[in-house]
Amino acid sequence: MELKLPKENTKPSDRYESSHFINRELSWLEFNHRVLEESRDKNNPLFERLKFLAIVTSNLDEFFMIRVASLKDQVNAGYEKPDPSGLTPKRQLKQISIRVHQMVKDQYNTFNKSLMPLLKKEGFHLLTRDQVSSEQHAFLEDYFKKLIYPVLTPMAVDQSRPFPLILNRSLNIAMLVREKPKEKPTFATVQVPSMMPRLVEFPSAEKGRCFIMLEEIMMLFAHRLFSSHRVLAASPYRITRNADLSIEEEEAKDLLMEIEKSIKRRRWGAAIRLEVDAGMEATLLELLQKALEIHKGEVYPIKGPLDLSFLMKTDKLEGFDHLKFERATPTMPEAFMGEESIFSIISREDRLLHHPYDSFEPVVRFVQEAAADPSVLAIKQTLYRVSGDSPIIKALAEAAEAGKQVTVLVEVMARFDEENNILWAKKLEQAGCHVIYGLVGLKTHSKIILVVRKEEGRIKRYLHLGTGNYNDSTAKLYTDMGLLTCNEYYGAEASAFFNMLTGYSQPPDLYKLAVAPLNLRKTFNRYIRREAEHARNGKKAQIIAQMNSLVDSQIITELYDASRAGVEIKLLVRGICCLRSGIPEVSENIEVRSIVGRFLEHPRIYYFHNDGEKNVYLSSADWMTRNLDRRIELMFEIEERALKKRMEEILDIMFSDTQKTRILGKDGLYKRIDCRGKIKLNAQEYLCGQAKEQSKAAKRKEASQKVGEPIMSSEELLK
Repeated sequence: MELKLPKENTKPSDRYESSHFINRELSWLEFNHRVLEESRDKNNPLFERLKFLAIVTSNLDEFFMIRVASLKDQVNAGYEKPDPSGLTPKRQLKQISIRVHQMVKDQYNTFNKSLMPLLKKEGFHLLTRDQVSSEQHAFLEDYFKKLIYPVLTPMAVDQSRPFPLILNRSLNIAMLVREKPKEKPTFATVQVPSMMPRLVEFPSAEKGRCFIMLEEIMMLFAHRLFSSHRVLAASPYRITRNADLSIEEEEAKDLLMEIEKSIKRRRWGAAIRLEVDAGMEATLLELLQKALEIHKGEVYPIKGPLDLSFLMKTDKLEGFDHLKFERATPTMPEAFMGEESIFSIISREDRLLHHPYDSFEPVVRFVQEAAADPSVLAIKQTLYRVSGDSPIIKALAEAAEAGKQVTVLVEVMARFDEENNILWAKKLEQAGCHVIYGLVGLKTHSKIILVVRKEEGRIKRYLHLGTGNYNDSTAKLYTDMGLLTCNEYYGAEASAFFNMLTGYSQPPDLYKLAVAPLNLRKTFNRYIRREAEHARNGKKAQIIAQMNSLVDSQIITELYDASRAGVEIKLLVRGICCLRSGIPEVSENIEVRSIVGRFLEHPRIYYFHNDGEKNVYLSSADWMTRNLDRRIELMFEIEERALKKRMEEILDIMFSDTQKTRILGKDGLYKRIDCRGKIKLNAQEYLCGQAKEQSKAAKRKEASQKVGEPIMSSEELLK
């Protein structure tokens, strides 16, 4: 199906200069720098600092595979049009290279000079092959013979054997080998097995525990791979390839087959980055650059282990719990305690969930109860990313097998999750679900579950609307929000929304739900302009918003116009922000903050003061062009007074954070808040504590009711 999309001018106003906008890619790099800063924050436990370093690496991998790759494609195609900040693709690549080289240098300085000495003090010794004792050498030799050697496939390069295809993001060891003293050395390469543990523990020669990298063991015994040759040099390297592979949807007869082909092609796209050990022999580096067609600026010499993403797995090491965050257990909201039907709970009033402080279990339970309830006739859901062993997928399959009408709109083009999504989409089809693979040209990014239930001879609709994916695993790591409701107006519009997705109907006028790409942009524009009009009329005007990214130049222009009219604008943008705050007579009424902490901030919240009416909305959409114009997104209002008040409280807590907040300056750089004279507040930790106290209060209330004791209010208990 193809939707008739509204025509709207998204070109930014000519009165705002390119200097008023920050380049998207450079802004993203500043976000990654904020992640890097968390690895330096002494208030974070040591192993958590290691994890932040790992996240920096993973983030850069994806950045190169998608964003840098796209810019390189533009340069190769001769595209020279500047972005809103005035930078051409070629200039962007140059500035990215300068910034990333410095970032990688800072990253490894943090690892080598700050974290490694601290690890050593804690009895965690990471050794190189030159540091092992003779006893340890014997242990490692046996380990190599029995576990590593049988898996390896060394490949030599000569006239009869061309340079092999090196897998994207794989770690490899380049070697120079020679059979006879006067012969010209031969290049050889061997891949470090990705299925084996990268960090190997072995007997300690001193107090504490000893570890060594897998590639270090391989280089220690590299001579065993070439029994008749001498290994002259051995050094690790890693390449990143272009993974931004487009799919011609309209020409693809079978979308699933086309996506599966694309996943395979991603492994062999053009090389765009080469990471090498800083001590790599010059001849080896020259051979790699030539074979991979990599120029000097795309080479990143590393002083330390390549690919620090392995540090994420240190979390599973036993014996170091004192160096990790205290385990945060999501709490069950009071309303969902006990065995009452979830439909009865929702029928009484709308329920707001704030993950990971609130458990994700009520959302899972919503689908599971719907699957088992004989009164439920149909379940409809959109799915973007789910966990590998998703209880929601199991429940949907069980519902279909029980004869219910189950419709699932799967976004198989969710980047880097395509393979996983295809796998479970086929399982749902086999169970009898109606599976729809998105709309041509539009990704389905909305988060909605519709349950149709027969009650007392009539149909009643129950809904979950959210800001995050239906992923029970990431719901413990990402902050997100969701609404459970049986509001009949929301239900009717949800039905119309699904009919639009699954059929050919254009949706009727929607009053409760705003949908991208149909009317969400217009809705945002209208609300921003309304605040500007209030300001011009001398009324209080305020916009508060939290999102992942702010990129869309037309929305930024609307915000600049509102700022000039006198609207107070407070933005909490975790990642990319192309708006430049604090510019006199342009954005002096706009403040931009970013929080990078223990949890990944993921909700999209939009608050408009509206002359005291105070409208609060949740959405699956960021203020990005792709969300507003090229994705199916939803926005819905929080209408119940108590829930609206709770949303205002949450926003107030987030904007009161002094520990993990950085504020954007007009120079495009972020600085921490000066805490002198201010109350120290970590918003995420505060919300964790608040959820725990409310849970304790609920349990005390339940216990007191059982024994007939007087019931104290939650406010009294919190005091």
